[in-house]
Amino acid sequence: MNHCVTLGSTKITVNKNGFGALPIQRISSEAASHLLQKAYNGGINFYDTARGYTDSEKKLGEALHQVRNHIYIATKTTATDTERFWEDLHTSLKLLNTDYIDIYQFHNPAFCPKPGDGSGLYEAMCQAKEQGKICHIGITNHRLSVAREAIQSGLYETLQFPFCYLAAESDLELVRMCREKNMGFISMKALSGGLITNSAAAYAFQDQFDHVLPIWGIQRESELDEFLSYISNPPAMTEEITALIEKDKQDLAGNFCRGCGYCMPCPVGIEINNCARMSLLIRRSPSASHLTHQARAKMELISQCLHCGQCKSKCPYGIDTPTLLEENYKDYQEILSGKPL
Repeated sequence: MNHCVTLGSTKITVNKNGFGALPIQRISSEAASHLLQKAYNGGINFYDTARGYTDSEKKLGEALHQVRNHIYIATKTTATDTERFWEDLHTSLKLLNTDYIDIYQFHNPAFCPKPGDGSGLYEAMCQAKEQGKICHIGITNHRLSVAREAIQSGLYETLQFPFCYLAAESDLELVRMCREKNMGFISMKALSGGLITNSAAAYAFQDQFDHVLPIWGIQRESELDEFLSYISNPPAMTEEITALIEKDKQDLAGNFCRGCGYCMPCPVGIEINNCARMSLLIRRSPSASHLTHQARAKMELISQCLHCGQCKSKCPYGIDTPTLLEENYKDYQEILSGKPL
């Protein structure tokens, strides 16, 4: 059975597995081309990237330009003024080797762009749509308040927001609101930045919402193979998977870092989005890379925290980041001392 999802009023209907193209900026062009072409040949037809993902757009354009009319491409701009908006759009079109973008998204703006707000951004979106350079207008965010405002405004055809089986009730409410407004919901961080290690459980959860499209951040062929296998054999919400999800919810209850990185940069160079969840990562996906001299040096920087509060003030989830960093540093030191995981 081939599960598909229609993104609200856009009428875009695609396979339930979207390809999140952020991680391909970390691999070679050859490796990225192989992954992207294998994804397309395997049945994945939705690809999400961004102007801010270094060379991701270029790799996507090089790999899939010959099948452009058989796929849907979503990209993003972080522009805060119209000059930058048009610059980003033209750059994205050139790098993606296309003359149109299916969904063009404001990339995690601090406010919800609207007509007449003085920024000119939404008007620029409409003009680009009239010119045929974009087909649909979307927005991504990590802030509940901005996401709610975007849904209620009726101005956007899609919302991209973090959503996984660790979601809070407030996140689920956003999904329900999008359904009521016939607005497509693109689910980012469906594996919670690596905290969720069972992709079948992650897929089964997402599959309960027929208007939600998860985009999986794919960097390795083994990861791609898992999601390709779900096209013809989608995991069901079995008792076993339900129990696994409930256990994960209990184990990860309370404040945990999603790894979004919006707290960065740190004045003393702490890699907050990784260090603030290290104790969870090292227990859930044990890896020698977490214990290298380089990793240890990154964790040691926590001891130099200024407690300036900048990271805490910028966290879209309201996490007490300095305290979370201290707890992870303590746990990490215990792990290094030989205490069992």
